[in-house]
Amino acid sequence: MMKPPIPPDDHQRVATLRSLNLLDTPREERFDRLTRLAKRIFGVSMALVSFVDQNRQWFKSADGMDVRETSRDVSFCAHAILSDDGLVVPDALEDTRFADNPLVTSGPHIRFYAGWPLLAQNGSKLGTLCILDPQPKEFGAEDLRLLGDLAHMAEQEISIHQLDTTDHRTKLYNPRGFKVLAQHAMNMAERENKSCSLAYFGLDRFRAINEGFGYAEGDKALMSFAEQMRRTFRGADILARMDGDKFVALLFDCTSAPSQRIVQRLVDALERRNQFSQSGYALACSYAILDVALQDHPAIETLLQRAEALMLENKRRRAVA
Repeated sequence: MMKPPIPPDDHQRVATLRSLNLLDTPREERFDRLTRLAKRIFGVSMALVSFVDQNRQWFKSADGMDVRETSRDVSFCAHAILSDDGLVVPDALEDTRFADNPLVTSGPHIRFYAGWPLLAQNGSKLGTLCILDPQPKEFGAEDLRLLGDLAHMAEQEISIHQLDTTDHRTKLYNPRGFKVLAQHAMNMAERENKSCSLAYFGLDRFRAINEGFGYAEGDKALMSFAEQMRRTFRGADILARMDGDKFVALLFDCTSAPSQRIVQRLVDALERRNQFSQSGYALACSYAILDVALQDHPAIETLLQRAEALMLENKRRRAVA
């Protein structure tokens, strides 16, 4: 049996999943409706909405299967989330990855599997909508597209939960989402003996943009800064808009020196943007970077307060320079 590889952004993927507060919750008709529909359309005996947690897969909806979770090591869905366009296994006994998998050699005796990744709004692959059967099956391109359509419907249901953790204007995390994900990432970093840094940003002269160009243009400035953050930071970093013109990034497995280089790339990118922009104003920021002393078990709230205070002091110095 081949254990599913761990994707490089797995800590953020798991943190995103846990922030949605869907794991270990009761079954819901809006998800059960989709698995019933999938069973009926494809003529299979089992259909799941499966979330891949750190060490397990857990089923939000399981039609035709009695258990609610299995080990991640034996999960077909943990393989499927490595793909962008679904995984099809026509006959597991003929596939070296799964032929001796206990879910194949014993109950539920899976022979056929097809799964489509379920994406959160930040692009993290949370799990799959999948169908299974104890008989081998052929599954064509049109079948896979239809499974993808059903998966997109499941994503819409998931997004209802995620709205509470996402800033609607910039599509970065909001303070609630950031605090949940950042605390989880720091806990994981401590267990794995890795480091973290916290970068806190405040836009310079943002009030002047609102007053001189209007609030709609101010919103564009916020969205432009957020987009530049997405382009500059790494996929494993957790980005958020805190409030007003303040932004934050938790850099996973990163000390202050490489964090400074990443932040400098952001500053340089803003300067290039200003050279070619016709907006009539410059987009710039003040910032502060903290090394997180994980051995002290810091609370994310305390770190945010310290980082914001340092950023505001740096902004004051820039204003009088």
